[in-house]
Amino acid sequence: MTEKELRRLKRAELLELLIAQTEETETLKAKLEQAEAKLASRELAVEEAGNLAEAALRLNGVFEAAQKTADQYLENIRRRAAEGE
Repeated sequence: MTEKELRRLKRAELLELLIAQTEETETLKAKLEQAEAKLASRELAVEEAGNLAEAALRLNGVFEAAQKTADQYLENIRRRAAEGE
């Protein structure tokens, strides 16, 4: 609507336009809040997935170190057994 058309409207018509705009604003605010909530939920899921992946990598490192230690222990036992024979 142009400025000229707005000036020709009666007060009641202007009030109706204002009410319609207010209702549309409220609807858009509600939609925005829903979209922001969905986004926050997705960001949290991505963050948790990243944390789980990091934890898995750290556990892999712990398991690798434990395996190396176990291998060394078994090698020492075999060597001592061979020396004892």
